[in-house]
Amino acid sequence: MTAPGPPPSPAGPPPPDPPPRLADAARYAGLAGAVLLAVAAHLGGALPDAQLGATPESIWRAPGGPATLTCWLVGTVLLVGAWWSLRGGAPSTRWAYVTAGLWALPLLVAPPLGSRDVYSYACQGWTYAHGVDPYAVPVAAAGCPWLDAVAPIWRDTPAPYGPVFVLLAALAVTLGGGLTGTIVALRLCAVAGLLLGALCLPGLARAAGVPARRAAWLALAGPLVGVHLVAGAHNDAVMLGLLLSGLLLVVRRPGRSSSLLVAGVLLGLAVTVKASAVVVLPFAALAAVRGRHTVRALLRDGGWLAGGVLAALLVTSALSGLGLGWVGGLTRSGDSEQWTSPPTAVGLVVDYAGALAGRDPQAVPVVRAVALLLLAVLLALLWWRAWGALGRRDDAPDRIEACRVVLLGTGLALAATVVLSPVFYPWYATWPLALLAVAATRTTWFVLPAAVAAFLTLPDGTNLARFAKAPGAVAMTALVLVLLVLVLRLTHRPRLPRPFDRGRS
Repeated sequence: MTAPGPPPSPAGPPPPDPPPRLADAARYAGLAGAVLLAVAAHLGGALPDAQLGATPESIWRAPGGPATLTCWLVGTVLLVGAWWSLRGGAPSTRWAYVTAGLWALPLLVAPPLGSRDVYSYACQGWTYAHGVDPYAVPVAAAGCPWLDAVAPIWRDTPAPYGPVFVLLAALAVTLGGGLTGTIVALRLCAVAGLLLGALCLPGLARAAGVPARRAAWLALAGPLVGVHLVAGAHNDAVMLGLLLSGLLLVVRRPGRSSSLLVAGVLLGLAVTVKASAVVVLPFAALAAVRGRHTVRALLRDGGWLAGGVLAALLVTSALSGLGLGWVGGLTRSGDSEQWTSPPTAVGLVVDYAGALAGRDPQAVPVVRAVALLLLAVLLALLWWRAWGALGRRDDAPDRIEACRVVLLGTGLALAATVVLSPVFYPWYATWPLALLAVAATRTTWFVLPAAVAAFLTLPDGTNLARFAKAPGAVAMTALVLVLLVLVLRLTHRPRLPRPFDRGRS
């Protein structure tokens, strides 16, 4: 009889407990920030009758403008600073949940904040509820009565969301009656998705050997969550809730056909909310394998998962009567050109340089296409690296190490998707944030961009990026070049042993 081996090691040493005074100061500073943001929402948030196409100068000169912008700026600074100060981990998981809930309460009862997308959701739901295909008929042509509240850029584009969310939006319209009731129903949907994800975070963190108190804090207390997922009612919250629940079921019950089938359905529903969730599926298939990671085991266990995904796609498309028309709507998501998307920024800089030479290169579509090809290659490399880490062993990998590899690969895949997509909006950063919070050992590299992204929108949904298009594009391109140089230097360094190789004789 052999002696049991040592218990699996967590992902690095646990972070030290923050000083009680720091934790208390962070809690109440963040709460004050959330209250100020709620005040800004009431004064000049994304209200239905707000002036569209406003500039920071016009907002400042409007009645209550100085108070609106001051509350927004001070509130954002307080919320970001409080979240950042405890990035190593909250005093406890319960403390993190209570604090995140306290910060969300003022924003839960505030008007829409930071974006006007919720009005687009409402009009798309109204369109479907009145028997019109939102994938074929834009909300303007459908005659939505709330069209004036929708941002002009989205009035003549088809819905880019999957049938599950269109059904939810139509249900919100039916239950809500008017615009206000519809917005309340859509916010409740977003909060439900957020709560579902919150229930899954501790289990995922334990599966990957990461402190749950740190994972819960990073994923739930961030300013992007309160402003954009709660107050803004973005459907990303619903996608993340389904995504995290499906992944938790996979990592807890690998190799079990019934569990994998249900997990596949959850992941498939996430895809039918927002198609971006599809990049998670290959990594979930790796997590589904129980025991040694062989091609046969991957096909066996991954097949059950794929069956659940396919069933969710087919059933929801059939029940909604919309088929796969939503896939076509994705092609219009890049109509906006903003330098916050690195590929778009590089294309804009090339266009600016061409204009100086008297030419018009039209580089943005080309660079975006190249970025999508690069994304496909990068996703394949991330998956292959995870497969190599799991599949080259002669025995089954330690379960915590396996979950950490898969969840970290999933977070990196979502981060790459966000960075290389044709467009970027601040709430997109919540996708990788949720996964990296439960898998990454170092946090600054993904927490810092999320903190910066919190400052990119004004309370009424105005995107500050459009007021600094040329300098922003140049700055983003310079950052891309710097990061590229750093990556090249790192790849030419002597390679250290991989985590699975350390300590092996």
